[in-house]
Amino acid sequence: MGDTDIRDTVAAERHDLATMLAGVPADAWDAPSLCAGWRVREVVAHLTMPFRYSMPRVIAEVIRARGNFNRMADRCARRDAAELSADELTASMRDNLRHPWKPPGGGYEGALSHDVIHGLDITVALGVDREVPKDRLRMVLDGLSPKSVRFFGTDLDGVELRADDMDFTYGSGEPLYGAAQHLLLVICGRTLPAGLLRGTPSERYTRT
Repeated sequence: MGDTDIRDTVAAERHDLATMLAGVPADAWDAPSLCAGWRVREVVAHLTMPFRYSMPRVIAEVIRARGNFNRMADRCARRDAAELSADELTASMRDNLRHPWKPPGGGYEGALSHDVIHGLDITVALGVDREVPKDRLRMVLDGLSPKSVRFFGTDLDGVELRADDMDFTYGSGEPLYGAAQHLLLVICGRTLPAGLLRGTPSERYTRT
């Protein structure tokens, strides 16, 4: 798939996210997401930060955070979530469907992964019945590697992930079953609401 096709896919995912966000009730914006420590509004602020920040501003924010990108991202998300309304954040997503941002070293596939994963942080936490289209999900899953798991710090020792809605397995050991998009969240270190995973290891990755 060429860059044009991938960018079309990214734009389609952002369009779906913008449509979903437009329907989120006002009080749900302050509900916790699956991204630890962030409410829905912090996640959307983070998703849209690349559209609102110039490169010089990003560099300045990283320097302010003493080179710690995660600290910078958290600080900016919290500040922007406090300063921007839900309508402004939704508009930022809607108005930047074809924004050319891509994470350093990640290409447009990385941009798609970023949007899909954080979109799931919102929809799964809120119980929104949204299924990521399988072609997009497949692109994200195909981009996974042991390095991805190490990045998220996820403990998958002795566990084999087995999707029950598409052809996807990862790891080896005791089987953990669920929808592919929920298993993606497990790989990304998220703790899921009860009832989404099956198998003996499910308790390790489920909220109590």
